[in-house]
Amino acid sequence: MDPLHDWRITAEPRYQPQGDEVALFEAAWAARLPVMLKGPTGCGKSRFVEHMAWKLGRPLVTVACNEDMSAADLVGRFLLEPGGTRWQDGPLTLAARHGGICYLDEVVEARQDTVVVIHALTDHRRQLPLDKKGELLRAHPDFQLVISYNPGYQSLVKDLKPSTRQRFCAFDFDYPAAAQEAAVLVAETGVAAPLAAQLIEVAHAARRLKGHGLAEGISTRLLVNAGTLIQRGVAPAAAARMAMVQPITDDADIRESLEHAIDALLT
Repeated sequence: MDPLHDWRITAEPRYQPQGDEVALFEAAWAARLPVMLKGPTGCGKSRFVEHMAWKLGRPLVTVACNEDMSAADLVGRFLLEPGGTRWQDGPLTLAARHGGICYLDEVVEARQDTVVVIHALTDHRRQLPLDKKGELLRAHPDFQLVISYNPGYQSLVKDLKPSTRQRFCAFDFDYPAAAQEAAVLVAETGVAAPLAAQLIEVAHAARRLKGHGLAEGISTRLLVNAGTLIQRGVAPAAAARMAMVQPITDDADIRESLEHAIDALLT
């Protein structure tokens, strides 16, 4: 039985390259170098990792990091059962033991004492000490670690230590250029190209407000949500309000500004 069967990607995840990131990731994979992805919410970081795992034929074990996540949540723990105790590998251990790509999404959300457990896996040692089990796990030759986070949410409290950062190769992601983003929107939802272009103009109006009342602009993910609603029969202006404006802000002035853009472009 394949221990990573459930994490194998059987259908190609659609991904629109923005540059040479596919070839660069393949080079990092060939050297089994750990990779860091940085970029705003909903710009395609997770889809890129899924696409690369599919392209490389490797299972992808994804962990959504949070502030309550402990080292045991990553590494594993003993479980109490009627017949005694049984060790259960955590997702990081599972990928390291059997040769998957482990993807720690929004890694800065995890406590720094939890993140430290990846250090021995991300240098020449490629080892994971399982202290509670008394095992020193040597990573499978096909194991790779990938992490991601949004630099826009960085703070002195939530940031990676230099000792962690310098173990990774890094990619900077951003929202695609307008033509590329329109192609993504058409491919993902089936909306007509002129309508896709209009939705993206609304998104650009919001992105220009980042740092001026908005923590984040309208993401590609939200554009896809709007296109999906339109394909379900929702009027474009209503879909844009529901999927693109209302989720990102409760500020009345910013909403009014974006409503004007919708009225000008979609009605």
